[in-house]
Order: sequence, then C-alpha cells, then structure tokens
Amino acid sequence: MRLRSFDSRIKCNYYSYTLSWQGGFAVNTSSRFAFAVHVLALLSLQEGAPLSSEMIAGSVNTNPALIRRLLTMLAEAGLTTSQLGAGGGALLARPPDDITLLEVYRAVDDAQLFAMHREEPNPACMVGRNIQVVLRGIIDEAQQAMEASLGARTLADATSDLVRAERARERKRRPHG
Repeated sequence: MRLRSFDSRIKCNYYSYTLSWQGGFAVNTSSRFAFAVHVLALLSLQEGAPLSSEMIAGSVNTNPALIRRLLTMLAEAGLTTSQLGAGGGALLARPPDDITLLEVYRAVDDAQLFAMHREEPNPACMVGRNIQVVLRGIIDEAQQAMEASLGARTLADATSDLVRAERARERKRRPHG
C-alpha cells in the first residue's frame, strides 16, 4: 500500500516515531512513552534485581540499542539507574509509587501531544490565517487534561493493573470444573 499525503516529506524516525494510518493520511505518533512505561513496569516487577537491555528488549520486542537510549533518557530524569558488572543492568531509581506517569512522559516525550503546522499556513486563505489561533487553545486544553491524568497515576498503579490483567487472563485459561 502506498502512503498518500499532501506533503511529500513523510519521514519515519524508527526510534521516536512510527507512521500510523489514520483517516487516509500517515501521521507521526510517538511510541517512546509506551516503551518507557513498559520498561519501568518490568523493572518494578523485578523488585530490585537488575535487568539487562537485552532482557528488556526481549519483552518490548525491539532492539537492545533502542532500549539503552531510552534508559539513558529515563536515567537523566532520575527514574532509573544502572548496576555495572556481571549480572548488572537497569534498576528503578525510586520506588514505583513515587514515580508518576507524567514524569515518565516528560522524560521521554519532549513534544506536545498534538503538533501544529510545521510551516506557516497560507495567509491568503481565511482558514490558513486563523487555524493556528483556533487550534492553540484546543490543543493546550487537551495537553493539560492528559498531563493531569498522567500526574494522578503512578508506576505502581500501572504495575498493579498489569498484575490484575495477567491474573484475569490466567483465570480465563484455566479449565472450569
């Protein structure tokens, strides 16, 4: 299937963005936040035992080099640390209930939830002249709502939800009787 776009400059950065098909157009969506929560949840479940980037990459189903770059971002934000040497690897820097999902988001996603035009819209067009002003308020409101939601949830909350989901899955798989 060939991608269609008004702009021929579609670019895919394998680390930070994936192209997804929405409404007939390719759009950039970051997967770093989902990967980061995945990594931190794994570390949380290890209860202090370090995990190598290779082990983490196996769970995330990606390249260990990508995981190392992500771990660097998380370490710079004070969310992870590392243990060197044989049997070393990544560790949580703080307890899971002291890490909000907003901190995780801010550690790995430096952009707004929604992006504005990369180039100035056409000022000769009524829509082009005004769309930025109209969208800015809407986008800011959506960003604030998302950040409030992420700020109210911790890594411990996400990890508890994962454990509950796995237990429910196991109950469904057991034969009844």
